[in-house]
Formats: sequence, C-alpha cells, structure tokens
Amino acid sequence: MVSSKRYGALTSGGKDSSYALYLALKKGVDVTKLIAIRPEREDSYMYHAYNLHLLELYSKACEIPLIMEESSGIKEEELEDLKRAILKAEVDGIITGAIASEYQASRIKRICSELGIEMLAPLWHRDEEQLIREMASAMEILVVHVAAEGLDQSWLGRRIDDAAINDLLKLRIHVAGEGGEYETLVIDAPFFKKRINTVSYTHLTLPTKRIV
Repeated sequence: MVSSKRYGALTSGGKDSSYALYLALKKGVDVTKLIAIRPEREDSYMYHAYNLHLLELYSKACEIPLIMEESSGIKEEELEDLKRAILKAEVDGIITGAIASEYQASRIKRICSELGIEMLAPLWHRDEEQLIREMASAMEILVVHVAAEGLDQSWLGRRIDDAAINDLLKLRIHVAGEGGEYETLVIDAPFFKKRINTVSYTHLTLPTKRIV
C-alpha cells in the first residue's frame, strides 16, 4: 500500500541529497517538492552554497517543483529559514541526504519534531565507501568544487566513478566529502526526465579548513 503522505526533499543538487531522493522514490515515497536554502554566507553550518544557481534546471530535469528560501547563513538563526521553507512546501515529511553530520541531522530532526512531520534519512551512518560506489553506479556525478589537499583544478568537472573513488581513497580524505573536501553536481539520475548538459566548471577553492 502506497502512503498518501507527501514529502519534501532537501536538495543541493549534489550526490547525497540526490541519492537520498532516489532511494525514497524507489520505495514509492510521494515527493511533491524539492526544498533548498540559499545562504548569504559560504560558511553556513547547514547549507551548501554551490549549485544553487542550477537548481531551477535540476528541478526541471526531474520535474519536481522547487521551493527556494533565502537565509542569513548565521549559525542557529538559519534554522528558522528552513522551517519557513518546509511550511511553504506543505508536506508531511522531509527527506535528507545526511550521512554523518550530527549537527545537521539533529537540527533537521528537531525542526521536523516541532512541525509534527517525519524525517527520512536513508543514507544515515552508511559505510561511506560502499555508499559512494552505489551513488556512482546509479547517477552521473561531477565534481564542481574542491577544498582539500590533493584536490586541484584537474578535479573540476571530473566524473565520480570507480577510478575517481580509488584516487580519493589514496588521498586519505573522507571519500564521500563529508568534511567539505569537495562538492558535486548530479547531471543525470534514474528519476531525471532530462539530462543536464554542462558547459564549464567555475568553482575552485584550494585547501581551506571547515568545521562540520
């Protein structure tokens, strides 16, 4: 029996949120909205600042309406912006691509509890290497931003496949990029109706420190 509940998928256009959405759809979850937050600060604790200019295109590719809200990006204050977006989406639950960030997951869970809705986190505490290999097998994922030792401009636009994953493992960074080592864009997935074609890659940040 398919649930009549409607869900919103928190999305950045990257691999984690996209794969969480894919797994939910495979289980018959009714996803009626994509939900994204545009932070004013690139060092937001909760939200990614990359790919946001492409989310309208992402929304059209998978034919799921997008709700985008602005946020100050200020720690803790930015949670109210997410709550506002969820209320606007009029959903009974939220799908998140959180893998290991206790900070993000706990706050999304708290917001869902306050609103009386469910939280689905299909990637939570999965083995990161197994998970990213599954993602690479199911979706076409490109690196669009790098911020760790060993990741240089040659990685921009590179597809995440087994060879790329093996190279990431050799660098001894978090292979799934949970510490902000790299950011991705999904340009094709099983739930896409149209593929996104890319022309150029412009985001490059060389080694920085980021707190998760």
